[in-house]
Amino acid sequence: METTIQVIKEEEEEEESVAELVVGAKEEHPYAFHVSGPRNLATLNWRDLINSTWKDGNYKRTVIACFIQAVYLLELDRQENRTQESALAPNWWIPFKYKLTQTLIDERDGSIFGAILEWDRSAAMADLILMRPSGAPRAVLALRGTLLKSPTMRRDIEDDLRFFAWESLKGSCRFKLALEVLKSASDSYGGSNVCVAGHSLGAGFALQVGKALAKEGVYVETHLFNPPSVSLAMSLRNIGEKAESAWKKLKSMLPSSGEESPAGDEGDINKNLGFKSWIPRLSSFKNSGFGVGKWVPHLYVNNSDYICCSYTDPDGSAERSGGGGDKENVAPPGNGQVAAKLFVVSKERQKFHEAHGLEQWWSSDAELQQAIHSSKLISRQLKSLYSSATSSQVTQAKPR
Repeated sequence: METTIQVIKEEEEEEESVAELVVGAKEEHPYAFHVSGPRNLATLNWRDLINSTWKDGNYKRTVIACFIQAVYLLELDRQENRTQESALAPNWWIPFKYKLTQTLIDERDGSIFGAILEWDRSAAMADLILMRPSGAPRAVLALRGTLLKSPTMRRDIEDDLRFFAWESLKGSCRFKLALEVLKSASDSYGGSNVCVAGHSLGAGFALQVGKALAKEGVYVETHLFNPPSVSLAMSLRNIGEKAESAWKKLKSMLPSSGEESPAGDEGDINKNLGFKSWIPRLSSFKNSGFGVGKWVPHLYVNNSDYICCSYTDPDGSAERSGGGGDKENVAPPGNGQVAAKLFVVSKERQKFHEAHGLEQWWSSDAELQQAIHSSKLISRQLKSLYSSATSSQVTQAKPR
């Protein structure tokens, strides 16, 4: 009898423990770090002083993507009034020995769109990490993308449309604040110790504030996840380029007029010769070294994501290499294009929310290829780096 009672009690206790596990599973938030965060992540320890995991491109990409996810969650924590104990965001930076030092607030709606995360020396010391690992930035400016939730959706989409219409985010208050914060961090720690990163719309801001600093000679490490590439302005330019090319072909097919003006021809020839004589000079100015090799943004794109896939369109021949290579996406010498590193994930039959999602960039099964080709869109985005360097040179070299 006693044995039977004991067995019944054990079965009841087992059922209660199973019920508790089920309830606990229901309460776990899908955005909790231990639920949706990276798996098999190396733990920082004193060995990092000798062989830093931050030197591994996959590790760095994972951590930076987690920092951006933390910014998304900072805003969601704010919207859902989570307490410090129940907040989801901190667990996305604490394992990497970083701390939150500043949040970037959109003055239009009070939403959090960015954050500064700095190396947490005291937390590192507690784990006997006496020095910041080589390759780990002192400060990271992380910028989120669009959140389709009512408190911030209106302003997010407003900036999305700003980019779509003009391919520029400089008119947004977010651009101004992000640039100020990035400048301040660079002044405090030096550009080589600072990183800026963003996802989707945030990648658009990160690209443009990073480029603005590069024009001033400050080169910060830049990581862009699913950066927007589709814009009305770009489409109109492409249409204009195609129309111009078609007109030139049509003009070459038309018969030349029998009545030609020598003076006119001579003037046209002189104009053409004058224009052609400028081409090598302009090329030499563009390749004078301004910005090349000093600011090299890292772009992470997915071929199934129509928002960023245009970055993989080559301008000329293209080739691919396995991930982990150190070659830069540099155009052949002499054509005035600048450098960038382009990493591409290509999977068939991916839904848009998967192809555009941030989670893929810390996924353990992420298969990246580093694309090595001349990208017209990358050149277009970065070519303004040369404008300030060439304008004075062109003026000085003007023929007399």
